Amino acid sequence: MTLLIDSHILMWAAIADPRLRGPVLDAFVDPNNLLLVSAATLWELGLKHGLGKLPLPVSARDFFAREIATRGYRVLDVQRAHAERASELPYVDPAHRDPFDRMLIAQALVEGVPLLTADARFKAYVGLGLRLVG
Repeated sequence: MTLLIDSHILMWAAIADPRLRGPVLDAFVDPNNLLLVSAATLWELGLKHGLGKLPLPVSARDFFAREIATRGYRVLDVQRAHAERASELPYVDPAHRDPFDRMLIAQALVEGVPLLTADARFKAYVGLGLRLVG
């Protein structure tokens, strides 16, 4: 199965965080799954690193490239169809306005792939057709 991974899953895998467990870990390590990581995740990591909210040993660009090379992720570039879908997403959870999460939701919907996440806030978007693993 092809899965789009949430940004925190990328980070947890990189540091062997024990929060990567249960069904999320099972899906993550399943060799039959193709893991996609969004180019928007690089943007998010770079923004947080630049603001001092995400300490990284190297630049976000180098960190992202290293994770792709060592873990075999496939990058999902942000396309116009993704941006269009993100711009049309309703705010089903008014407290959840994270633009990076909204892009991941849009990408998962447009590409027809489940989103691998441990973030419960994404459940609010299941009614729009979002499929979740985690």
